[in-house]
Amino acid sequence: MMQNKILDEMNVSRETLDRLYEFENILLKWNPKINLVSKNSLEQLWSRHIIDSVQVFNCVATPGPSWVDIGSGGGFPGIVIAILAAEFSPETSVTLIESDQRKSAFLRSAARECGVSVSVIADRIEKVAPQRASILSARALADLTTLLGFAEGHLAETGTALFPKGQSWKKEVDIARQQWRFEVEPITSLTEPDAVILKIDGVARV
Repeated sequence: MMQNKILDEMNVSRETLDRLYEFENILLKWNPKINLVSKNSLEQLWSRHIIDSVQVFNCVATPGPSWVDIGSGGGFPGIVIAILAAEFSPETSVTLIESDQRKSAFLRSAARECGVSVSVIADRIEKVAPQRASILSARALADLTTLLGFAEGHLAETGTALFPKGQSWKKEVDIARQQWRFEVEPITSLTEPDAVILKIDGVARV
């Protein structure tokens, strides 16, 4: 299975694997109440959501002091990042920004039950004080042009943004370059051959 291969290559501990399975159980318990992920994707929860989030974590060798995930919703990639950081980068603080109060409550509960430390900010991204994140991530939140605006507000000057994108990513990059200057490295997804994770540095307005 894809998840076994990727996690085996990372050499994750039994504790980390248990936490990922615990997160799966928590999400399945909460999902009927607040629709964290679509029902159609529940059967592919590992490949479509968990491993997809693991890939985001693997895009950087050292996350640095602060990882901020915006629009965290159902915890992808934010909670998965926190679980992996607990083992591989314990000095990294993880902050999740989610404006929906019910989803914020879910994120706090999931972190607590999985035994990982996160800070959850329940507010709109635009209203949150600058985070100066060493890593900024967002999954299925907005178009790239909008995401770069969020990066301008919350990414440290030397920070890196990680944005998973689907098959239309090249078009999004072209459109974003009309308003933004940035360096981008597209990293091909292991779960979706047409998808990528955009690794972005040097964000500045044109």
